[in-house]
Amino acid sequence: MPSAKQAVRRSCQTKLLVLSMALLLAGCAGSLPYKMPTLDIPALWKSNPAAVAAAQPTDPAQWWKTLGDPVLDQLIESALQNSPDLRLAAAKVREARAQKGVSDANLWPSLNATANASRSKNSKETGSGATGNQFSAGLDASWELDLFGGLRSAAEASDASLQASIESLRDTRVTLLAETAQGYIDYRGLQARLQVARDNLKSQEETLAITRWRQQAGLVTELDVAQASTSVEQARAAIPALEKSLESTRNSLAVLAGLTPTRLAALLEKAGSIPQTPASLAIGIPADTLRQRPDVRAAEQQLFAKAALVKKAEAARYPSLTLSGSIGLEALRAGRLFSADAMAGSIAAGLTAPIFDAGRIRQNIAIQTAQQEQVLATYEKTVLQALADVENALVALNKTRERETSLQAADTSANEALALARARYQAGLIDFLPLLEAQRTQLSADDSRLSAAADRAKALVQLYKALGGGWTPG
Repeated sequence: MPSAKQAVRRSCQTKLLVLSMALLLAGCAGSLPYKMPTLDIPALWKSNPAAVAAAQPTDPAQWWKTLGDPVLDQLIESALQNSPDLRLAAAKVREARAQKGVSDANLWPSLNATANASRSKNSKETGSGATGNQFSAGLDASWELDLFGGLRSAAEASDASLQASIESLRDTRVTLLAETAQGYIDYRGLQARLQVARDNLKSQEETLAITRWRQQAGLVTELDVAQASTSVEQARAAIPALEKSLESTRNSLAVLAGLTPTRLAALLEKAGSIPQTPASLAIGIPADTLRQRPDVRAAEQQLFAKAALVKKAEAARYPSLTLSGSIGLEALRAGRLFSADAMAGSIAAGLTAPIFDAGRIRQNIAIQTAQQEQVLATYEKTVLQALADVENALVALNKTRERETSLQAADTSANEALALARARYQAGLIDFLPLLEAQRTQLSADDSRLSAAADRAKALVQLYKALGGGWTPG
């Protein structure tokens, strides 16, 4: 019979052999880091190649400063401090950070303290009928050695998911700032159009008064008075619709800024003009945009996370090694619990290897691989959409500038034509219809010019959003 020392030696040798074989298999099961796909990124923008420059003329993290509007600056600051959307995205980041902590903790051993006390009595029919006590206290430890990278891959996936949630927070910020600026531009545009409508109503009322005076003098008929009165009421009817749109836009802006409508109304009570856009803009190259846009960065991190989960699924094909042990004290009397004879302990190593699972592991790998392909397709689509967003914004900015220039010229001509028609009508050289047509043309030209000015400013905001501006790296 082997001695106790020989039995212990053989047990240790067996455990070392098992550990060595597991480490050898782990080296064979290693996989290369995930390599990002190569995408065809153009060197220059198609819509405006001349817009490329080494640096933007303003800090992209504070692009709204280019509009030079102090009220907009206050609204942006309020949105950054009070927006529920930003608080929601920030809470998701904290959740992802905690989840990463859980995954990281799985790489380390666990240690638990135990303490037990029991009192039992045997049956006289089957035993002595004696009553006894038992006391114990100790520490239990266990550790799953990450031989094949399954736990490390899970931690990598959690880390990538955390980075994706951070980028999603940044993307929420980019969207929030752009929508706030566009809402403010809409508000100022509606204010300007409402003032034009009110000025037009005043002008129509003056024309009606002149027409009535001329009718009383026998210079025009009742038909001219009726037409002038109709024109006044049509001008008056246009005002409530604009006022409704103005209130609705202000309420939407209050939600974006995280303010009540009353507080926002106090901020906007002073009249303001439509923000002016800079004459030129340098936007960098397409590759810079892809590095700047948070949604592209988030899609990239999601791809890293899914690749790590594929590696985790593949690790399930290999054995898992768990070490466990305990050390403690056991005694039948509480007074003897801390004596030298009460010491007890154990140590164990367990190796588990999958033999037959009806294809469960293989199918799980297939699931994770298919999901990785889906995330890859989403990433590629996000990149293409980012490039398309910038191209669309460049086109919009260029075309709204051209449209505004033409409408400014048309508005100038319409004002001159109206002044001439009013003078000729008062002199009795023309009847009322040419004057009425000149007034309608001038109103339409003025309203279109203001709409174009707002569209141009919103196009600039859309361009900065497409470029991913509105957040600070780090």
